[in-house]
Amino acid sequence: MAELLQLIISGTAQGMIYALIAFGYNITFSTSRTINFSLGNLLMVGGVVGFILYMDKATGQPLGRTIWLPIVAVLIVNSLLGLLVYKTSVEPSLKRNSEYSWVLATLAFGLIVRNLVEQLWSTNDYRFSSPLGDSPVRIAGVGVYPQELLIIGVSVFIVFAVELFRRKTIFGKAVSAVSEDKQTAALMGINQNFVLQFSFMLSTAIAGIAGILVAPITFVSASMGLTLGIKAYAVAIIGGLESGYGMLVGGLLLGLSETFTARYLSTGYKDTPGFILLIIVILFMPSGLFGKKVIKKV
Repeated sequence: MAELLQLIISGTAQGMIYALIAFGYNITFSTSRTINFSLGNLLMVGGVVGFILYMDKATGQPLGRTIWLPIVAVLIVNSLLGLLVYKTSVEPSLKRNSEYSWVLATLAFGLIVRNLVEQLWSTNDYRFSSPLGDSPVRIAGVGVYPQELLIIGVSVFIVFAVELFRRKTIFGKAVSAVSEDKQTAALMGINQNFVLQFSFMLSTAIAGIAGILVAPITFVSASMGLTLGIKAYAVAIIGGLESGYGMLVGGLLLGLSETFTARYLSTGYKDTPGFILLIIVILFMPSGLFGKKVIKKV
Protein backbone atom coordinates (compact mmCIF):
# COMPACT_ATOMS: atom_id res chain seq x y z
CA MET A 1 0.00 0.00 0.00
CA ALA A 2 2.85 2.36 0.86
CA GLU A 3 4.52 1.68 -2.48
CA LEU A 4 1.25 2.29 -4.32
CA LEU A 5 0.77 5.66 -2.63
CA GLN A 6 4.34 6.64 -3.41
CA LEU A 7 3.89 5.75 -7.07
CA ILE A 8 0.65 7.75 -7.23
CA ILE A 9 2.30 10.85 -5.75
CA SER A 10 5.35 10.61 -8.02
CA GLY A 11 3.21 9.97 -11.10
CA THR A 12 0.89 12.84 -10.24
CA ALA A 13 3.81 15.23 -9.79
CA GLN A 14 5.27 14.26 -13.16
CA GLY A 15 1.86 14.54 -14.79
CA MET A 16 1.30 18.02 -13.39
CA ILE A 17 4.45 19.27 -15.11
CA TYR A 18 3.06 17.95 -18.40
CA ALA A 19 -0.25 19.60 -17.52
CA LEU A 20 1.33 23.03 -16.96
CA ILE A 21 3.03 23.02 -20.35
CA ALA A 22 -0.13 21.68 -21.98
CA PHE A 23 -2.05 24.48 -20.27
CA GLY A 24 0.28 26.90 -22.04
CA TYR A 25 -0.70 25.29 -25.34
CA ASN A 26 -4.35 25.65 -24.32
CA ILE A 27 -4.02 29.36 -23.54
CA THR A 28 -2.60 30.32 -26.94
CA PHE A 29 -4.83 27.94 -28.88
CA SER A 30 -7.92 29.34 -27.19
CA THR A 31 -7.16 32.87 -28.37
CA SER A 32 -5.20 32.60 -31.61
CA ARG A 33 -5.85 29.02 -32.76
CA THR A 34 -2.07 28.55 -32.78
CA ILE A 35 0.23 26.50 -30.56
CA ASN A 36 3.57 27.75 -29.33
CA PHE A 37 5.80 24.73 -29.99
CA SER A 38 8.76 26.49 -28.36
CA LEU A 39 7.22 26.07 -24.88
CA GLY A 40 9.39 23.06 -24.04
CA ASN A 41 12.55 25.08 -24.63
CA LEU A 42 11.08 28.07 -22.80
CA LEU A 43 10.49 25.77 -19.83
CA MET A 44 14.21 25.08 -20.05
CA VAL A 45 14.90 28.83 -19.90
CA GLY A 46 12.97 28.96 -16.64
CA GLY A 47 15.10 26.18 -15.19
CA VAL A 48 18.36 27.76 -16.38
CA VAL A 49 17.54 31.30 -15.20
CA GLY A 50 16.40 29.90 -11.86
CA PHE A 51 19.63 27.89 -11.56
CA ILE A 52 21.85 30.88 -12.38
CA LEU A 53 20.21 33.04 -9.70
CA TYR A 54 19.83 30.34 -7.04
CA MET A 55 22.74 27.91 -7.42
CA ASP A 56 26.54 28.21 -7.60
CA LYS A 57 27.59 26.56 -10.86
CA ALA A 58 31.11 25.81 -9.64
CA THR A 59 30.26 24.23 -6.29
CA GLY A 60 26.74 22.96 -7.00
CA GLN A 61 25.51 24.54 -3.78
CA PRO A 62 22.76 27.17 -3.22
CA LEU A 63 23.91 30.80 -3.20
CA GLY A 64 21.88 31.52 -0.09
CA ARG A 65 19.36 33.75 -1.86
CA THR A 66 15.61 33.67 -1.46
CA ILE A 67 13.84 31.55 -4.06
CA TRP A 68 11.58 34.49 -4.87
CA LEU A 69 14.39 36.25 -6.74
CA PRO A 70 14.69 33.57 -9.46
CA ILE A 71 10.89 33.21 -9.58
CA VAL A 72 10.40 36.92 -10.32
CA ALA A 73 13.28 36.89 -12.81
CA VAL A 74 11.83 33.87 -14.63
CA LEU A 75 8.40 35.51 -14.85
CA ILE A 76 9.95 38.63 -16.41
CA VAL A 77 12.34 36.83 -18.80
CA ASN A 78 9.79 34.30 -19.99
CA SER A 79 7.06 36.90 -20.41
CA LEU A 80 9.37 38.92 -22.66
CA LEU A 81 10.25 35.77 -24.61
CA GLY A 82 6.53 35.08 -24.99
CA LEU A 83 6.04 38.53 -26.47
CA LEU A 84 9.04 37.98 -28.74
CA VAL A 85 7.84 34.62 -30.06
CA TYR A 86 4.44 36.13 -30.80
CA LYS A 87 5.89 39.13 -32.64
CA THR A 88 8.44 37.18 -34.65
CA SER A 89 6.82 33.79 -35.22
CA VAL A 90 3.05 34.03 -34.87
CA GLU A 91 1.83 37.54 -35.67
CA PRO A 92 3.31 37.54 -39.22
CA SER A 93 1.59 34.21 -39.90
CA LEU A 94 -1.75 35.49 -38.65
CA LYS A 95 -1.47 38.62 -40.79
CA ARG A 96 -0.85 36.49 -43.88
CA ASN A 97 -3.67 34.12 -42.87
CA SER A 98 -1.16 31.29 -43.06
CA GLU A 99 -2.40 28.08 -41.48
CA TYR A 100 0.92 26.32 -41.00
CA SER A 101 3.92 28.69 -41.07
CA TRP A 102 3.60 29.45 -37.35
CA VAL A 103 4.30 25.77 -36.62
CA LEU A 104 7.77 25.87 -38.13
CA ALA A 105 8.35 29.40 -36.89
CA THR A 106 7.70 28.56 -33.23
CA LEU A 107 9.74 25.36 -33.52
CA ALA A 108 12.62 27.37 -35.01
CA PHE A 109 12.33 29.95 -32.22
CA GLY A 110 12.67 27.20 -29.62
CA LEU A 111 15.71 25.73 -31.36
CA ILE A 112 17.36 29.16 -31.52
CA VAL A 113 16.76 29.67 -27.79
CA ARG A 114 18.19 26.24 -27.01
CA ASN A 115 21.31 26.84 -29.12
CA LEU A 116 21.87 30.22 -27.48
CA VAL A 117 21.68 28.64 -24.02
CA GLU A 118 24.15 25.94 -25.08
CA GLN A 119 26.60 28.53 -26.43
CA LEU A 120 26.25 31.16 -23.71
CA TRP A 121 25.73 28.94 -20.66
CA SER A 122 26.53 25.22 -20.89
CA THR A 123 25.69 21.89 -22.49
CA ASN A 124 26.12 19.97 -19.22
CA ASP A 125 23.56 18.80 -16.66
CA TYR A 126 23.40 20.46 -13.25
CA ARG A 127 21.69 19.59 -10.00
CA PHE A 128 19.15 22.12 -8.68
CA SER A 129 18.61 21.96 -4.92
CA SER A 130 15.00 22.23 -3.83
CA PRO A 131 14.27 25.22 -1.56
CA LEU A 132 12.17 22.79 0.51
CA GLY A 133 15.09 20.40 0.99
CA ASP A 134 16.13 17.25 -0.83
CA SER A 135 15.23 14.80 1.94
CA PRO A 136 11.90 12.94 1.76
CA VAL A 137 9.24 13.47 4.42
CA ARG A 138 7.09 10.69 5.84
CA ILE A 139 3.37 10.83 5.05
CA ALA A 140 1.28 7.81 6.06
CA GLY A 141 4.47 5.79 6.18
CA VAL A 142 5.51 6.86 2.69
CA GLY A 143 8.66 8.81 1.85
CA VAL A 144 7.63 11.76 -0.33
CA TYR A 145 9.84 14.53 -1.65
CA PRO A 146 8.49 17.97 -0.66
CA GLN A 147 9.18 19.22 -4.19
CA GLU A 148 6.69 16.70 -5.58
CA LEU A 149 3.96 18.00 -3.28
CA LEU A 150 4.89 21.57 -4.25
CA ILE A 151 4.60 20.70 -7.95
CA ILE A 152 1.14 19.23 -7.47
CA GLY A 153 -0.11 22.13 -5.36
CA VAL A 154 1.28 24.93 -7.53
CA SER A 155 0.16 23.32 -10.79
CA VAL A 156 -3.44 22.82 -9.64
CA PHE A 157 -3.49 26.36 -8.20
CA ILE A 158 -2.23 27.95 -11.45
CA VAL A 159 -4.77 26.14 -13.62
CA PHE A 160 -7.71 26.93 -11.35
CA ALA A 161 -6.58 30.54 -10.83
CA VAL A 162 -6.27 31.21 -14.57
CA GLU A 163 -9.59 29.50 -15.30
CA LEU A 164 -11.23 31.62 -12.59
CA PHE A 165 -9.61 34.71 -14.10
CA ARG A 166 -11.02 33.80 -17.51
CA ARG A 167 -14.55 33.38 -16.21
CA LYS A 168 -14.89 36.06 -13.53
CA THR A 169 -12.85 39.12 -14.56
CA ILE A 170 -13.65 41.68 -17.26
CA PHE A 171 -10.34 41.15 -19.03
CA GLY A 172 -10.73 37.39 -18.74
CA LYS A 173 -14.12 37.65 -20.44
CA ALA A 174 -12.48 39.75 -23.15
CA VAL A 175 -9.99 36.94 -23.70
CA SER A 176 -12.87 34.47 -23.97
CA ALA A 177 -14.66 36.78 -26.42
CA VAL A 178 -11.62 36.88 -28.69
CA SER A 179 -11.40 33.09 -28.60
CA GLU A 180 -15.06 32.70 -29.50
CA ASP A 181 -15.37 35.29 -32.27
CA LYS A 182 -12.60 37.71 -33.19
CA GLN A 183 -14.74 39.89 -35.45
CA THR A 184 -17.46 40.38 -32.85
CA ALA A 185 -14.85 41.06 -30.19
CA ALA A 186 -13.31 43.77 -32.40
CA LEU A 187 -16.74 45.38 -32.89
CA MET A 188 -17.08 45.47 -29.10
CA GLY A 189 -13.87 47.49 -28.87
CA ILE A 190 -11.64 44.70 -27.57
CA ASN A 191 -7.99 45.08 -28.54
CA GLN A 192 -7.36 41.69 -30.14
CA ASN A 193 -3.64 42.20 -30.59
CA PHE A 194 -3.14 42.98 -26.92
CA VAL A 195 -5.16 39.92 -25.89
CA LEU A 196 -3.07 37.69 -28.16
CA GLN A 197 0.16 39.16 -26.84
CA PHE A 198 -1.01 38.65 -23.27
CA SER A 199 -1.93 35.02 -23.93
CA PHE A 200 1.55 34.24 -25.24
CA MET A 201 3.23 36.07 -22.36
CA LEU A 202 1.07 34.21 -19.84
CA SER A 203 1.70 30.81 -21.41
CA THR A 204 5.48 31.25 -21.50
CA ALA A 205 5.53 32.61 -17.93
CA ILE A 206 3.70 29.46 -16.78
CA ALA A 207 6.19 27.31 -18.71
CA GLY A 208 9.03 29.11 -16.93
CA ILE A 209 7.49 28.36 -13.53
CA ALA A 210 7.16 24.72 -14.63
CA GLY A 211 10.90 24.79 -15.37
CA ILE A 212 11.74 25.91 -11.83
CA LEU A 213 9.36 23.35 -10.37
CA VAL A 214 10.70 20.36 -12.29
CA ALA A 215 14.40 21.27 -12.04
CA PRO A 216 14.94 19.88 -8.50
CA ILE A 217 13.59 16.44 -9.46
CA THR A 218 15.53 16.21 -12.72
CA PHE A 219 18.64 18.07 -13.84
CA VAL A 220 18.99 21.53 -15.36
CA SER A 221 20.31 21.42 -18.91
CA ALA A 222 19.74 23.00 -22.31
CA SER A 223 17.89 19.87 -23.43
CA MET A 224 15.64 19.42 -20.40
CA GLY A 225 12.51 20.77 -22.11
CA LEU A 226 12.53 18.77 -25.34
CA THR A 227 10.83 15.57 -24.13
CA LEU A 228 8.60 17.46 -21.71
CA GLY A 229 7.27 19.66 -24.51
CA ILE A 230 6.47 16.65 -26.72
CA LYS A 231 4.69 14.77 -23.96
CA ALA A 232 2.79 17.89 -22.96
CA TYR A 233 1.44 18.14 -26.49
CA ALA A 234 0.18 14.57 -26.16
CA VAL A 235 -1.49 15.62 -22.89
CA ALA A 236 -3.13 18.58 -24.64
CA ILE A 237 -4.58 16.29 -27.31
CA ILE A 238 -5.77 13.75 -24.74
CA GLY A 239 -7.39 16.33 -22.48
CA GLY A 240 -8.74 18.51 -25.27
CA LEU A 241 -6.92 21.62 -26.47
CA GLU A 242 -9.81 23.92 -25.55
CA SER A 243 -10.25 22.66 -21.99
CA GLY A 244 -8.03 24.04 -19.25
CA TYR A 245 -9.18 21.47 -16.72
CA GLY A 246 -8.72 18.76 -19.35
CA MET A 247 -4.98 19.47 -19.18
CA LEU A 248 -4.94 18.35 -15.54
CA VAL A 249 -6.76 15.12 -16.36
CA GLY A 250 -4.57 14.40 -19.38
CA GLY A 251 -1.41 15.12 -17.39
CA LEU A 252 -2.58 12.88 -14.57
CA LEU A 253 -3.31 10.00 -16.94
CA LEU A 254 0.04 10.25 -18.70
CA GLY A 255 2.08 10.74 -15.52
CA LEU A 256 0.48 7.80 -13.72
CA SER A 257 0.71 5.50 -16.75
CA GLU A 258 4.44 6.22 -17.07
CA THR A 259 5.15 5.68 -13.39
CA PHE A 260 3.24 2.42 -13.07
CA THR A 261 4.64 1.05 -16.32
CA ALA A 262 8.20 1.87 -15.29
CA ARG A 263 7.69 0.18 -11.92
CA TYR A 264 5.79 -2.96 -12.89
CA LEU A 265 6.94 -3.58 -16.46
CA SER A 266 10.12 -1.81 -17.54
CA THR A 267 11.45 1.73 -17.81
CA GLY A 268 11.95 0.98 -21.50
CA TYR A 269 8.18 0.74 -21.97
CA LYS A 270 7.08 3.62 -19.76
CA ASP A 271 6.14 5.85 -22.72
CA THR A 272 4.06 3.18 -24.42
CA PRO A 273 0.73 3.32 -22.48
CA GLY A 274 0.49 7.09 -22.75
CA PHE A 275 0.89 7.09 -26.50
CA ILE A 276 -1.50 4.16 -26.87
CA LEU A 277 -4.03 6.31 -25.01
CA LEU A 278 -3.22 9.19 -27.36
CA ILE A 279 -3.94 7.04 -30.41
CA ILE A 280 -7.23 5.80 -28.93
CA VAL A 281 -8.36 9.36 -28.15
CA ILE A 282 -7.46 10.56 -31.65
CA LEU A 283 -9.39 7.69 -33.21
CA PHE A 284 -12.56 7.88 -31.12
CA MET A 285 -12.56 11.38 -29.56
CA PRO A 286 -10.65 13.70 -31.92
CA SER A 287 -11.51 16.75 -29.79
CA GLY A 288 -10.04 15.13 -26.67
CA LEU A 289 -11.69 13.90 -23.49
CA PHE A 290 -12.98 17.37 -22.60
CA GLY A 291 -12.72 19.14 -25.96
CA LYS A 292 -15.57 20.93 -27.66
CA LYS A 293 -17.15 19.29 -30.66
CA VAL A 294 -17.16 21.61 -33.64
CA ILE A 295 -20.26 21.57 -35.83
CA LYS A 296 -19.80 23.21 -39.23
CA LYS A 297 -22.83 24.49 -41.04
CA VAL A 298 -22.77 24.16 -44.79
